[in-house]
Amino acid sequence: MSHAATNWAIQRRGLKPTTKIVLWHLCDRFNPDYGCFPSQARLAHDCEISRSTLNDHLGQLEAAGLLRRVPRIHPVTKRQMPTRYILGFEPGFTPHDPNPCPETGHGTLLLGGTVPGDQGSCEEMANEQDPCPKTGHGIDARPVSDFDPDPCPENDQSRVRNPDTNLVREPLSKPVKEEEEDARGREIGFDDFFGDLLRALGFDAYGALPAWWQGLPARQHVQRWIDDLGMSQDRILAVARESREAHPAPPDGPKALDRAMERVARRDAEAGAKARTTAAGSGRTAKGRRKQATGPRPSDDQLAAFYAGMVNSDAFLPANAISSAMCELMLARQLVTPDKLRQRGVL
Repeated sequence: MSHAATNWAIQRRGLKPTTKIVLWHLCDRFNPDYGCFPSQARLAHDCEISRSTLNDHLGQLEAAGLLRRVPRIHPVTKRQMPTRYILGFEPGFTPHDPNPCPETGHGTLLLGGTVPGDQGSCEEMANEQDPCPKTGHGIDARPVSDFDPDPCPENDQSRVRNPDTNLVREPLSKPVKEEEEDARGREIGFDDFFGDLLRALGFDAYGALPAWWQGLPARQHVQRWIDDLGMSQDRILAVARESREAHPAPPDGPKALDRAMERVARRDAEAGAKARTTAAGSGRTAKGRRKQATGPRPSDDQLAAFYAGMVNSDAFLPANAISSAMCELMLARQLVTPDKLRQRGVL
């Protein structure tokens, strides 16, 4: 930590609040002997922003000439190390030059050849470090976002994710406004019912209430009477009025009414089951009465005489109205003749 560095950051004007916070935390991590090289994870944690947003603000600070980022590569493993941040108040500071280095054609033009804390000149860095195997340019340092590495003047793709881009847009099953209105309507309806319940028990809905009738737990307890016991709001209010008439003092909390609510719910369920059983029994009894009202089955002689009257009359007689068994009964009793049956189209 360096007080001189943080004072310098505070004195910078014209920056956005988050950008200035990033600059301040960079200066807070500055060491006069070794420089400033916090990891992106540490810096993003200090600033309480995402890494992609952090890189946006670092780019703004670099464009404003307040710092310069110098990538560092381990000389043995060739892996990317935390970036070295050269702040504007350090001796020999030169702003970032967007033009490529004329010696290698890649990277940043480092004025003066070397930078305090850097690995060497552009030519030495080009000789020591291998190019990226994917593009053939820049430094072989895999970025966290797994995009192609930068700097390379031919690649304008960022090494980090775009914080303002969300490629996944799931459709809403129902408009948010309608859901909010429905939820608000249900909440208002339950508030009205809860106020009626308090008044039925003898409380002032807008006055001071006992502790057990205050807050969300009391409302959830009352809601369980509806969900678990299957009671309607009107039935709950009726039970509350009966309870208040039987007791001089209102209950201390909704739990004191549980037994009364359970007893009424059980009684209503039994009454409903009995009514259904009675309705089913009355239906079966009516069916039996209809069977008894038809009387005994007619005899064969009566049936034969009835159908013989149909054959001997001049009324229309369907061909399939009389079965062959009935024809035999009529012929055996000599009620009709075979010629008459053939004439009527029965045989």
